[in-house]
Amino acid sequence: MATKKAATKKTTAKRATRARGAAAEPAEHEEEAPPGSTSLVIVESPAKAKTIGKYLGRGYKVRATVGHIMDLPEKKLGVDPEKDFDVTLEPIAGKEKTIAELKAAAKEAREVLIATDPDREGEAIAHHVHQLIAPPARRRSAAASAAPAVPIRRVLFHEITKDAVQRAVAEPRDIDAHKVDAQQARRVLDRLVGYKASPVLWKTVKKGLSAGRVQTVALRLIVEREREIRAFVPVEYWSITAQLEKGGTPFQAKLHHVDGKKPEISNQQQADAILAALRGRDVFPVTEVKRRERRKNPQAPFTTSTLQQEAAKKLGFGSKRTMRLAQDLYEGIELGPEGGVGLITYMRTDSTRVAESAAAAAREHLRTLFGADYLAPDPQLYGTTKQTNAQDAHEGVRPTDPARRPELVRKYLSPDQLKLYELVWKRFMASQMAPAVFDTTTVDFAMDAFTFRATGSVVKFQGFLALYREAREEGDAVALEDEQALPVLDEGERVPVKAIVPQQHFTQPPPRFSEASLVKELERLGIGRPSTYASIISVLADRRYVLLEQRRFFPTPLGESVEKVMVKKFPAIFDVQFTSRMEGDLDRVEGGDVDWRTALREFWEPFKEELHVGDDNLLIAEAYDLSALENERCPEDGGRLVPKAGFFGPFVACENHPKACKYTRPITGERKPPVVTEYLCPECGAPMYLRQGKSGDFLGCSRFPKCRGTRAMPTGVKCPKDGGDISQRRSKARGKIFYGCENYPNCDFVVWDKPVKDVCPECGYEGAEAKSNKTRGNYRKCLKCANEWDVAEEPAAEEPVAV
Repeated sequence: MATKKAATKKTTAKRATRARGAAAEPAEHEEEAPPGSTSLVIVESPAKAKTIGKYLGRGYKVRATVGHIMDLPEKKLGVDPEKDFDVTLEPIAGKEKTIAELKAAAKEAREVLIATDPDREGEAIAHHVHQLIAPPARRRSAAASAAPAVPIRRVLFHEITKDAVQRAVAEPRDIDAHKVDAQQARRVLDRLVGYKASPVLWKTVKKGLSAGRVQTVALRLIVEREREIRAFVPVEYWSITAQLEKGGTPFQAKLHHVDGKKPEISNQQQADAILAALRGRDVFPVTEVKRRERRKNPQAPFTTSTLQQEAAKKLGFGSKRTMRLAQDLYEGIELGPEGGVGLITYMRTDSTRVAESAAAAAREHLRTLFGADYLAPDPQLYGTTKQTNAQDAHEGVRPTDPARRPELVRKYLSPDQLKLYELVWKRFMASQMAPAVFDTTTVDFAMDAFTFRATGSVVKFQGFLALYREAREEGDAVALEDEQALPVLDEGERVPVKAIVPQQHFTQPPPRFSEASLVKELERLGIGRPSTYASIISVLADRRYVLLEQRRFFPTPLGESVEKVMVKKFPAIFDVQFTSRMEGDLDRVEGGDVDWRTALREFWEPFKEELHVGDDNLLIAEAYDLSALENERCPEDGGRLVPKAGFFGPFVACENHPKACKYTRPITGERKPPVVTEYLCPECGAPMYLRQGKSGDFLGCSRFPKCRGTRAMPTGVKCPKDGGDISQRRSKARGKIFYGCENYPNCDFVVWDKPVKDVCPECGYEGAEAKSNKTRGNYRKCLKCANEWDVAEEPAAEEPVAV
């Protein structure tokens, strides 16, 4: 035993020496080493393999799995709930060559180091690789203590830099079986829902639809928010604001109390009565002044969730785009003579923890950039978030080298990569800076029964705000730095009044979810994992369950039907709290506190019971408004018309169908005949019909099927560049609606906001973007000269239609 331990220590020492001394030579030199003298390192990404190969040199071969190599079968369930969830895994189609190459490379290696991503998915891939390359006679569980003939160990790269890679290679460990179990449990849960719940949608909503365990709950949040908005009844209220001025500095004071109580002004008559009582007051006496110093601390470094939220608000990036860019920055960017370098740490993390060495490096660089006064008193190491299911396996998302400022790497990055890197760099560096200090002042003006109050803040010391400010969107609280500045006021002073202005308001419904607010809500409720938010959102958009218009989610009619059916059929499974509890169970599986089969049983039992409960025909009635059927009779035999579920989707049929009557029709009523339009087919010149498709109305050639020419529905506004029709379109990547000239690619004119036929008062062009924001309200922007002008409040717009 002592000899074996000594040999193990000797091997580890050799590996550490070799890793530290390895030359960062190009990967093509790795073949020079004789067979059996190299270590095989297996990663997920070819880009990462290239970077790591340069760091490790010719003593190592680096190969990539290119994602998962094994999964559940593509065309069958692959899980047997009756046999305690026995799982059948098989190589993914198309990965045969990759697997063969990994096996061949493993046979020639002296050791295998599996360095897939340091998360559940990466651990599962590591386990699958181990199962495939271990000699069959000695194949064991990945976590078994006895090693196969060729040592196979696990390596974690939390950042792709030379020192970090060589340090990780020198400190291998075993595969974490609990993480593997947690990933497998999640995969089985998703497969069970997909295979068992989707057929319900086929029969009751539409053939070909699919249900997702977590996606359906996210869809439920969006649909329920839409119902709140539709049911919302605005309530009128008024505010009264005094416009004051001192020494050339204008400021505002709002009516704060009437007879010592908060004012409740519900109509114009009440507002006029207050104005009448205040008439003739041309000065307001200062009756109380309160001053205090307030500090605002910087935010912690990014987690996966906060990175997605801030990138959405500040950069307009969707979650999927953010994670793709972050993956590039993590895996390595070619920095000229320096070669490939990972610019940020691993981007899938729930933790805000910062390594002492990273904090020290940031503080040293900040001392040079801003001076010692701008540093926090001590290194800020932070910790995990307040989420109960937060995992602390990684640090927060930060730059690998704080001295690598964005402007120094600008020429090596794409514009989007630079924007995201700059966001990560500034957020992390700001986290080590001193708090911002504000002088805040509250001034009261009391007159008889009325008290007006003015509040304001002035930045006394910028601190971290000299480098970084958080972005804000509708619904976010006003930041201290955005409050008005007040002149110096003292008690007893009399301040001139310029005007007392009443203003009518109406209570507002809750805002629709943006990508940032949806991610925040999913995290708050414990739905899904931060690393899965991007896929959750993209799946909802790809399936056309939601539309993203002006950065807000609208459920489509299809999405609402899916939500109604799934929640009605599976009330327990698609309950927010139940889904959150399942996420907690998966975390406990990863921690080794809960067996993965136990977690699956907790899900499967209520799900299996709900599968066999309910009437599919009633689900159809739940998904669609079929109240009109009560007054209709079959045109063939006079029988009642009823909804029915079918393999190819729901339909309406005679109650005597199919034995005594064959009458059926689509669920949405008789098919409408195509309507001829003034537009001509771009293919053959024939008139075009207005047709209905699965994504909305479109124009189709009247000679179909001989001619298959189609056009998107024009908006009626002409392109300012070439006079072509502007039509509504949808981006391929995220399904986001935009408007562009139909003569693309010969004309590249596009806008995000809907064009309307309003005439510009500046240049007279007929065509403008219909824009709106909370501060300004509705306004127009000319398509030709970009002139902007305000417009009157409009009636509620129609819901967006997918094209």
